[in-house]
Order: sequence, then C-alpha cells, then structure tokens
Amino acid sequence: MLTTESMTSPPSRPVLKNDLIIRAAKGEIVEKVPVWIMRQAGRYLPEFKEIFSKHDFFSICQNPELSCELTIQPIDRFNLDAAIIFSDILVIPQAMGMKCTLAPGIGPIFETPLKTPEDMASLAKFDVSNLQYVYDAISLTCSKLDGRVPLIGFSGGPWTLMSYMIDGQPSKTCSKSKRWLYQHICKSNSLLNLLTECIVEHLFAQVAAGCSMVQVFETNAGLLTPEMINTILAPQLECICTSLKKKLTHHGIEGVPIALFCKGANQSLPVLNKLGYDVISIDWSLDPEIAREFLSGTIQGNLDPCALYADKDKLHELTKNMLNKFGTRKFIANLGHGIYPDVDPDNVSHFVDAVHDISLGINGGDNNEMSLYT
Repeated sequence: MLTTESMTSPPSRPVLKNDLIIRAAKGEIVEKVPVWIMRQAGRYLPEFKEIFSKHDFFSICQNPELSCELTIQPIDRFNLDAAIIFSDILVIPQAMGMKCTLAPGIGPIFETPLKTPEDMASLAKFDVSNLQYVYDAISLTCSKLDGRVPLIGFSGGPWTLMSYMIDGQPSKTCSKSKRWLYQHICKSNSLLNLLTECIVEHLFAQVAAGCSMVQVFETNAGLLTPEMINTILAPQLECICTSLKKKLTHHGIEGVPIALFCKGANQSLPVLNKLGYDVISIDWSLDPEIAREFLSGTIQGNLDPCALYADKDKLHELTKNMLNKFGTRKFIANLGHGIYPDVDPDNVSHFVDAVHDISLGINGGDNNEMSLYT
C-alpha cells in the first residue's frame, strides 16, 4: 500500500511518449495544441454504457480494474493527449464516513448531510488509505497506458465538497451551505480548512501513484459572491496549490502541473491568477481574449459543450475560432465543462482532430491542416 509516510523516493513511471499537455501546462512552445475533454470517460460512449449497465457508479469507482478500463476507453478511441482517472469528487466525504448514493435524474445524494455545525463531530478522521482503491486504479492505469499519454488525477475543491456535504445533493443555489457562510463563518472556515488538508493529501497520493498532472474542480464557485471567493475560497485554493507543491518537492517530485477549474467565477480571474496554479481552466461563458487579458499562465477550455451537437463544418469553424483567439501557446483545448451523454462520439473525434490539425496549421507545421500525430 502506497502512503505518504511510506514514500521515500519519487515514484517510477513510464517515460511519456506524448507529453504535449505537460509542456503546454508549463508554458513551453508546443508543435500543436493538446486536447482532452472533461468527463471524456462517459455515457456518450457505447462501451462505457455497456459496463455502466452492469455496475452502479460508485462500485465502478471503487473497482480499480473497471476504473482503469473506463479511463482508457476514450484513449483507445480518440487521439486525446491525456487520460483522466475515472473517479469522483465525492470520494473524500465518503472516506470521512458520509454515505452517498447516485439517484437517477438527480445525481449524488448524501443519506445524512450536515445540517448544523455540530454535525461535523460525526465526520470520521480522514485517512488517505481509505481511498487506496483510487490509487490502485491509477497505478494500474499508468501500467496499462505505458506512457501513451499522461494520466490526470483530480479532486473536488473545498467549497464544492462542503456544499455537497451540507446541501446533500446537487443544488442550483447551494442555499443551505451558503447559509453556513453567513451564520456560522468560523465553523465554515474550520470545515473548509479540514477539506483543504484532505484534498492536498488526496492529490499527493494520486501523483505518488503515477499521475503526471492534477486538477482541482471547484464546480460550485460561481454560486459564491466575488467577496466570498476573494476572502473565503481563494485562501483555501492558494493553500492547496502551495502545500501540494511543497509536499511534492519535499518528496523529490518535480514537474507536475496543477490545474484549477472554478466554474462561473469569471469575475474573479485576477484573484485566481495569483494563486500559483500552472493552469486555469475556464468555462464557455468567457471570451478567450478577455481570459488572456487577466490570466498570465496556461489557460484550459473553453468550447461550449453544446458545440459538439453542431455539424462537422460548423464544429470545425468553432474550433478554429477558439484556437485563433487563444493562440497555440500556453493553451490546452477542452470543453467549458463536461461532455453531455447524448453527444455523437464521431463529433468528439472530429473536434480532437480539428484541434490538432488547425493548431499545426497555425504553427506552420502543415499548411494543409492534415492530421499528423507526433
């Protein structure tokens, strides 16, 4: 079992045959723009639905072999430049004793959400070994990938985890958890501090297991006011980045980019830009030129997920427009959020190939925009 305490030397991993996304994340010049897709291992794939029909969601997450299989499915089908481990942001509260089920048409539901700050006493002490199934899945996946592409690990952000733990299920307002911020700010900060510590441990363990890059998904950030983001959330996000980089360096691990996705927090770009992350992922509501104005590092995003419903000519046009606005330096192509389950996989293939072909053309690598996978 791999733990933080038992690790005395940097983890060994296969040499990457395709390191485009790592170089782009570091701001290096790349021959073409790398691309991956949030939720790329998902229900839009027939092979995914076949496995999903036989197993429930969290059983898959807790089965390293199935997690590995689903992670690699989109890599086998498309010319993607990264895999992302099939897991879930809610594994941390689950490891703290909160029971969660997936309700059809609703999403994840906690059986006993936190109703008052006193309920925090019921949380079990977080032990990273309780998530060993995630790290086993990562190790297995890295072995199976054999360096074809980097593997991305991830965690939910502290506010997003807190909101699920209090609201108990997906919410368009997060009113129950935001109520805590107004009525119980000290206890709210205590919970956020606790979750931040757990996130750092979880992300580190994923890198130790073999991940070459990690991302923090602060999906519910847009439900906070700008002041809340600046004064409550930003310090936690900065702590995650700073603590993780320090921990990685202490263990002799260098060159692992850390990405941050704060959906809907466009008004806080100047704040996010100062938190130390290598990559800031943005949603589809933000114009690329505005993003470039406020973000100095590598940007990830931000095609509208619904653009994958367009015909191939229109999708090609939209992709080209995105690339022309972002440029090919310090950019990782992605959607502005996760792919939808009714998207045609052929359109995904067209999008991925278009990113490569068009960016090659922009860089002068191929004037005819012919596909060349290096």
